[in-house]
Amino acid sequence: MANTYTQIHIQCVMAVKYRQSLIQPDWKDQLQKYITGVVQNYGHKMLAINNMPDHLHMFFGFRPNQSLADLMRIVKGESSEWINDKQFTPAVFRWQEGYGAFSYSRSDVKHVINYVDNQEIHHQKKTFLEEYNQFLNKFEIDFDERYIFKLPE
Repeated sequence: MANTYTQIHIQCVMAVKYRQSLIQPDWKDQLQKYITGVVQNYGHKMLAINNMPDHLHMFFGFRPNQSLADLMRIVKGESSEWINDKQFTPAVFRWQEGYGAFSYSRSDVKHVINYVDNQEIHHQKKTFLEEYNQFLNKFEIDFDERYIFKLPE
């Protein structure tokens, strides 16, 4: 659309279903490249992507030509299908329902890229749930404990 200018930076966090540690080091780079391709095919710009065995962070420049919910549905669906087609996991791979999405200003971009790139270091000090709860609290997001990413009861 002519004369439409945006600068929207989003970090999304999504967990493997039941937070199982299924993303293995030998194919994590392929997964990151695949998801980057999906995001960029929809006109967004991947700034950083990294994962731990049980969750993934992606930070991107978001174009408002589609809803964030639609993009995340596509990313999760297409990447699950790709993982299953490649038979990277012994059982069917799925992402857990939902995701976290956090917006940042231009001045935060370098810091967030560094944060995403250094997930392995962060998780030597805190668990995924500690990290995720910290995001929710920092961004003052009201949440229901029943729906936070967790292991099955």
